[in-house]
Amino acid sequence: MDGNFPTDDATSSESAVALVEALEVVRPIVNARLDPAVARRMPRRDIAGEVETVVGEIALRGRVVIADDIRRDLITRLIDEVVGDRTEEPPEPEALPPSPNDMFEPNVSLADLSAPVLTPPANKGDARSETIETAKRDIQPVLMERIDVSKAGTLPRQELATQISAIVSEIATERKIRLNMSEQRDLVTMLLNDMLGLGPLEPLLADDAVTDILVNGPKQVYVERKGKLELTDVVFKDNRHVQNIATRIVTRIGRRIDESSPLCDARLEDGSRVNIIIPPLAIDGPSISIRKFSKKSITLDVMTGTKNISAGMATVLKIASRSRLNVLISGGTGSGKTTLLNAMSQLIDLGERIVTIEDAAELQLQQPHVVRLETRPANLEGDGEITMRDLVKNSLRMRPDRIILGEVRGSEAVDMLQAMNTGHEGSMCTVHANRPREALTRLENMVGMAGINLPSKAVRTQIADAIDIIVQVSRMRDGIRRVTSVTEVVGMEGDVITTQELFSYQFEGEDANGMLVGSFVPGGLRPHFTPKAEYFNLDKPLLEAIG
Repeated sequence: MDGNFPTDDATSSESAVALVEALEVVRPIVNARLDPAVARRMPRRDIAGEVETVVGEIALRGRVVIADDIRRDLITRLIDEVVGDRTEEPPEPEALPPSPNDMFEPNVSLADLSAPVLTPPANKGDARSETIETAKRDIQPVLMERIDVSKAGTLPRQELATQISAIVSEIATERKIRLNMSEQRDLVTMLLNDMLGLGPLEPLLADDAVTDILVNGPKQVYVERKGKLELTDVVFKDNRHVQNIATRIVTRIGRRIDESSPLCDARLEDGSRVNIIIPPLAIDGPSISIRKFSKKSITLDVMTGTKNISAGMATVLKIASRSRLNVLISGGTGSGKTTLLNAMSQLIDLGERIVTIEDAAELQLQQPHVVRLETRPANLEGDGEITMRDLVKNSLRMRPDRIILGEVRGSEAVDMLQAMNTGHEGSMCTVHANRPREALTRLENMVGMAGINLPSKAVRTQIADAIDIIVQVSRMRDGIRRVTSVTEVVGMEGDVITTQELFSYQFEGEDANGMLVGSFVPGGLRPHFTPKAEYFNLDKPLLEAIG
């Protein structure tokens, strides 16, 4: 063979030397990441995946040249070293079948009706979480010194994650911090969430099953799933950590939260609603309440499919929206008022100009001609506050076809009723009330908050003339949100506002899974707004839906 080319023996010798050199560089990093105690319980394929990741990172950073012909041998050697002489753990014994006597539940006794005892969820990862948290405290300050935070914020999250992972690996090796690959990935995720997101809350925000996130101080975080509250194992480091996250939320929308302004309504970038209250008003530490904005488009048809509403109810509400009826949506906290308002607003004609007014903008209208207005709190000097009433008054000068008020809660009720009575038909708003009749009473009381001295009959007459439909929504004890009543405001009889119920939800019992059983029952009454529906050629489907 030509002397210009190495022999097979020479090639083999060079490969062996390269393998040894690569082992010297890679072995300490693998040992730092893979805790032997943890690795002994891992399947070999998982260990192989983590070792391959380490080798790939090191090769990418150019710390050592790893040729393709030695990469496989290198990975095999490292896996064998990690695995060692471990023995397989004995399989867990199979669970015994239940005893025949255990298959029947005893009858409910008085003891079952005693006060429930809340047991926090068992946190299986306490030791692991503590390991990651300790590593974070050691690594995060050094990481902040080695990166440009302002530039890091402009990078795509995946690219930033790759770069931070490489730096974290170096710092861990330098400081002899032992982290396996899984722990390092979790650590990098935590660091990214602290840098770019909302820290420990990010996994909960990414969980589509979670509808509400409730932070009661640093050590207690609840979520709502399927209408039920449950305690999570998410924790913050301390009150200061919660405060920093709260400040990050409000700063993005130009608001503030501090001792001089200890409570604030805000929103996240996706439209989720946030309420924050801090000490001294919140005694046990900062409290954050997040009502997540659904990524799915909730329509009346979707609500029909999920049994939140009947097909007849959905048809009547569609006609109410198309026929430009003034709609008041009533319900308790978390009952789904805003969701229903969004669903009904989708039926508004695309050619109409809509003005929305909210404390914290969360309505997501799909029409092209929408003007969104949001209230503003006072500044440090107590000046510059823009109230809901200010915005309602101003909206009347903006030539709106419809006004949609996120929630009526004060003196703005006067201006809203006047708008509904002066050519802005088809307007919608929500109010906190448990029954349709209570919703009317609340409106009357809020008119009184405006300081206008009008006889009760005059106020009620204005309400009766303005409101056409009251839609009552409730979150029931099985966690399902249902439209429990569709009530039409008919007019006045003496000093009393008269109404008639077009639909109601009739409770019938409970199934074996604890879900409520009931039916949506039509009232069988001809709606007084039938002539208006006829004007829009919708009278026939209206009467068919009413039955």
